[in-house]
Amino acid sequence: MSDSVARNTALTLSSERTAATSGGYIMLFVLLLAIVAGVFGASMMQGNPAIGGMTIAAAVLVFVFVLCGFYMQQPNQATAITLFGSYKGTDRNTGLRWVLPWLGRKKVSLRANNMISERLKVNDLRGNPIEIAAQVVWRVTDTAQALFDIDDYKAFVIVQIEAAVRTIGARYPYDDFEHQEVTLRGNHDQVSAELRTELIARLVVAGITVDECGFTHLAYAQEIAGAMLRRQQAQAVVAARKTLVEGAVGMVEMALDLLSAKNVVELDDERRAAMVSNLMVVLCGERDTQPVVNTGTLYQ
Repeated sequence: MSDSVARNTALTLSSERTAATSGGYIMLFVLLLAIVAGVFGASMMQGNPAIGGMTIAAAVLVFVFVLCGFYMQQPNQATAITLFGSYKGTDRNTGLRWVLPWLGRKKVSLRANNMISERLKVNDLRGNPIEIAAQVVWRVTDTAQALFDIDDYKAFVIVQIEAAVRTIGARYPYDDFEHQEVTLRGNHDQVSAELRTELIARLVVAGITVDECGFTHLAYAQEIAGAMLRRQQAQAVVAARKTLVEGAVGMVEMALDLLSAKNVVELDDERRAAMVSNLMVVLCGERDTQPVVNTGTLYQ
């Protein structure tokens, strides 16, 4: 974790706690009683206007008081409760809920969010410009931190994803043709796990965690893509030639050993070198060879 991320984490002041709320169905019953009381007061207006008027007024006050405290909460949703700007807790219960009308309510989604970052141009460990983009699945875990420690937690996520992708992209080379280093292209799982760790460390200050992430785009930048492609092709040709020569040398060695072991023919050093040269040409050549039949002696 970087020093700046550590300092941001140390400055975290808010922490989610459970709010004092109640189920809305009991208060819904109270609301119905207020309606009944209002109807009863209206029926008493002819016989006793004073009592009827007081009953209607009380029923209206109770109706408004109860009605203003209702709110609905869906699954994977939370509501932060505040009192005149002071955080009082978070309600994570689902269904019809009720709280005192003068308490503020702000809903926060706890569902997973899927985001694909823009294609960023980054210099890898060797200084080669590459294009890189990542897909991140994140969700809010602490509503108090997300709402009160960060001005806009969604914008914060976007910026931190870009910063983390740039950090990881510059930490490793794009490719290693000798397969001796950890690379962005060759070690996707390992690099993705490190990117997730980096993102979690950056987003913990906002009460956000990362479920999974990975690269959706990884390529050399256009200005060097052609040169790198030619380099890859050249190295592939060299590797293929190396394998071909190693196989040809083994076949020539086997042929000479068999000829000597079975006493098919005895060759001096000069003829042996000529035979090795001819076999290597036949085995390593890219075109079909044209055989020449010797109708004379071995040395003519």
